[in-house]
Amino acid sequence: MNCGESRRHGRWAAATVVLFVGCGGAFAQQSPENPKPQELPRTVVTAPRPAEAQPVDAASERSISGERTLSRPTARPGEALEVTPGLIVSQHSGEGKANQYYLRGFNLDHGTDLAITLDGMPINMRTHGHGQGYADINFLIPELLRSVTVRKGPYFADEGDFSSAGAVHLAYADKLDRSLLQATGGSFGYWRGLGMTSFAVGPGTVLAAGEVTFYDGPWKVDDNVRKFNAVARYSQGTDDNGFAIAAMGYHNRWTATDQIPARAVSSGLINRFGSLDRTDGGISSRFSLSGRWSRSDDDSSSRIEAYAIRSTLNLFSNFTFFLDDPVDGDQFRQRDKRTILGLNASHTFKGRLGDRPTETRIGFQGRFDDIRVGLLKTHERKTLSTVREDRVKESSLGFYIQNATRWTDWLRTSVGVRGDYFDAQVRSDTPANSGKTHDFIASPKAGLVLGPFAKTELFLNGGFGFHSNDVRGVTISVDPIDKVSPQSRVPLLVRSKGAEIGVRTQALKGLDSSLALFVLTFDSEILFVGDAGTTEASRPSRRVGIEWTNHYQAMPWLALDLDVAVTRARFTNRDPAGKRIPGAPGVVISAGVELGEDLGWFGALRLRYFGPRPLIEDNSVRSRSTTLVSGRVGYAFDNGVRVQLDVFNLLNKKASQIDYFYASRLQGEAPDGVDDRHFHPAEPRAFRLTLAKVF
Repeated sequence: MNCGESRRHGRWAAATVVLFVGCGGAFAQQSPENPKPQELPRTVVTAPRPAEAQPVDAASERSISGERTLSRPTARPGEALEVTPGLIVSQHSGEGKANQYYLRGFNLDHGTDLAITLDGMPINMRTHGHGQGYADINFLIPELLRSVTVRKGPYFADEGDFSSAGAVHLAYADKLDRSLLQATGGSFGYWRGLGMTSFAVGPGTVLAAGEVTFYDGPWKVDDNVRKFNAVARYSQGTDDNGFAIAAMGYHNRWTATDQIPARAVSSGLINRFGSLDRTDGGISSRFSLSGRWSRSDDDSSSRIEAYAIRSTLNLFSNFTFFLDDPVDGDQFRQRDKRTILGLNASHTFKGRLGDRPTETRIGFQGRFDDIRVGLLKTHERKTLSTVREDRVKESSLGFYIQNATRWTDWLRTSVGVRGDYFDAQVRSDTPANSGKTHDFIASPKAGLVLGPFAKTELFLNGGFGFHSNDVRGVTISVDPIDKVSPQSRVPLLVRSKGAEIGVRTQALKGLDSSLALFVLTFDSEILFVGDAGTTEASRPSRRVGIEWTNHYQAMPWLALDLDVAVTRARFTNRDPAGKRIPGAPGVVISAGVELGEDLGWFGALRLRYFGPRPLIEDNSVRSRSTTLVSGRVGYAFDNGVRVQLDVFNLLNKKASQIDYFYASRLQGEAPDGVDDRHFHPAEPRAFRLTLAKVF
């Protein structure tokens, strides 16, 4: 099938990175032989290919094009990651705080156990001021995405910290064939401007993109988001044979409406979009310099990635209101300032065992975080006292080796092992909480693939993984508030174990379908603590689940997808509190349809269902389900202009982005507070109109 045979890879989809009829192609380039924008060259098909041409090592592994990612209506940058089957990305505290992630029966808080990278740079932050594994993706420019690679489970030797539930690797494009100017305006004071271009400089290419976003939201206290974002890159060659250097800069300032107690709404104290602390919010920034070098031939391939990141966060939150301080309130400030230096290097040997092809990959991953982190008690963003201040230096070295061999035409295996060494030092303002720590963990992995048989493959995977804990919890001795009460320590590295059996088929023309059954256990769960606004290590756990993923190109002008994930999550030790894991999603369903011609009208419709969750261990309190529908309609002109209307929460459902259950106190309530469900509502129906032009 070529581009002329499918509207999802037709001429107008190639004309601009933001003409969202589907998984589209690269930008078209005007030339003397092709003077008119509507006369575009054909693009490479990214619809489902035969299984033989698209090898993966697990049924749940996926590689998704940037164009297909853009075909979905998304209200915020992080939602682009929802191309990952079974992943929910929500937001509960302003458009500058890291998203909330849910995957495989995990409430991953802001990223723990979901490793996210962009061009080889880690997004997850260790020993972070707000939570372990904090992954702020608000600096993402989705229109620049070249690909999204998805892996789930601890089965891959090159995946390390935070990757046990899954890993999402984002990659930006090196060059664009057409420049783009785009403006979007919409409900609740939303405005976004984007410009991006690339041009030749000597033997290479310069890519530049800039973005500015303003947003107030439906809240009684405006979010007042002011976001600025820029990317510049110089590259030569290709991703497999060449090099690139990139600089990125991001700054965001916002006011937040945090989760609110249900009783405050039912009593009429505030409405669903009201706030109990008008000064919550934050300021964040991220600046990075990164580079890659790669070389590949018939006998071997090599790749080196290096990065330096400077990030800051000042976050003001108040989750319990007047529980601890009935006079000034319970607002606190979490601040994090860090410099990260890192290096990834790998080399693959390509050879044969007899007449059978084999590849052996060895790799190294090193990272160093120099962190200043603090927790302060505040009132209307003014400091009242310091709870703790720490200077942390944390480094890790990871080594891995993995072999992949095709033994017969219907049998291939992958076997690997990685070792990770962590070393850290904490200098605390409470000397008793200072200290040094280190740990090592080895993680073997294995996989077996049978097929293809009639374009169908069977997969069996198993492996060990881990996540790191906040180093401050490893060296702590006394309560940082009273300086006396003894505190329990947590291990630095926590073991995970997982297995998966699955099948993937492309036997039906146009359909890519997979079914995976998985189990994942942890020696220690990480849970959100509502009254502290932090995470802490908890009990051992097990999750068993099944995922069914489908993408179907039914006709040249019609594409459909359906993803269903069902998970049973339980603590595995005995405790009178119960076995349910608070916040663990049991059912996640997403479905969509995209339709349109090469030029003219196009559209999309998406449904996202997020099932009810237990909010406490005995399952006596549960959240409600969340069902949201979004839509898109637009028109693509043959001169490169596109007009598009997106509608979010099309049915105007009253639903929650997040739910917790804990004690808080409103003014006038008993000193011990009230146990209650706290929620952050989904935004009501919203419209956004986009006008774009490529040239």
